[in-house]
Amino acid sequence: MENNVLNKWGLNEFILNNLENNDIKYLGRIVTEGDKIYKVATVNGILNGEVSGKLEYNAVGREDFPAVGDWVVLDRNEKNTGNAVIKTVLPRNTKVSRKVAGRKSDEQIIASNIDYIFICMALNSDFNKRRLERYLTIVWDSGAVPVVLLTKADLCEDVDAKVLEAEEVAIGVDIYVSSSVTGEGIESLEKYLYEGSTCAFIGSSGVGKSSIINYLIGEDFMKVNKIRNDDKGRHTTTHRELVQISGGGLIIDTPGMREIQIMDVDDSLDRTFSDIEELTRLCKFSDCQHDTEPGCAVKKALKSGKLDESRWENYLKLKRETAFYKRKNNKKLESEYWEKMKKRSKKVKDIYEFRKKNGLKK
Repeated sequence: MENNVLNKWGLNEFILNNLENNDIKYLGRIVTEGDKIYKVATVNGILNGEVSGKLEYNAVGREDFPAVGDWVVLDRNEKNTGNAVIKTVLPRNTKVSRKVAGRKSDEQIIASNIDYIFICMALNSDFNKRRLERYLTIVWDSGAVPVVLLTKADLCEDVDAKVLEAEEVAIGVDIYVSSSVTGEGIESLEKYLYEGSTCAFIGSSGVGKSSIINYLIGEDFMKVNKIRNDDKGRHTTTHRELVQISGGGLIIDTPGMREIQIMDVDDSLDRTFSDIEELTRLCKFSDCQHDTEPGCAVKKALKSGKLDESRWENYLKLKRETAFYKRKNNKKLESEYWEKMKKRSKKVKDIYEFRKKNGLKK
């Protein structure tokens, strides 16, 4: 009985293997998270839950608290005995997260234990290849499988051209074109929504995530706002929620995110920019900085137009963000970085003084 109910909420072997004594009576999955109160799906329905004092005391950062999609162990599974106490957050099979907006380096878990993540991008002024690269990096880093969903096809006059642009950066990723107005392409998503699978939808505000979810559920579950006059989306979803759909599968909608700050994502960057990684391996020198070195395959590709300049610049930008995050969380790396900057500054100063002394142009 317990297995049948929880299987529909995505229970799988990974979770069972991480559950002590295989006791699923007090197992639950986080459906929503509020201000210290969580909605938790259990064998006896949805319960209100709150973290235990021990869990809160031992938490080092935000990532140690429950997030939507997490599997947790409770102290009870009945509604009539007050709020359930969340004793343990089980290990996450996958998680999509980002650096907290601003100067802090804390990790914000957007959702966890996800099988597929639909990166939604509207076929209007929201369409942005550089942002798509950033989203792809975050999704590859999560451990989930990315799927690109180009929404609002009914508002685009040149869909094929946009698809080609998306294919240039979403290498090896499934890409679908959809419209919640006409229903185009939405049936293609059903193959990902089998019983027990969990899919998340991420993207900027107003790209049509909630409209797509409403279409899949078959009712107006998520509030939908009309598009603004300036072709920008309106912010609709204000929280994350795990939802069961009648045809099988689970869906998580997320609030729109324009500021997507990344963390330590070296491996996923290599996957997002696999074409650039291939080029770097063709350089004459293994430690090529792709600047003035002879035999640089990257410079050659940029000059010939094989590699788009803006894609290369975005790759370097994301590399710098990753390095910055690493330094913020590693004092040794931070110290080594500033020592390197001091040496570079001294070298530049010495060159300046030499040229000045010898009457050379600055």
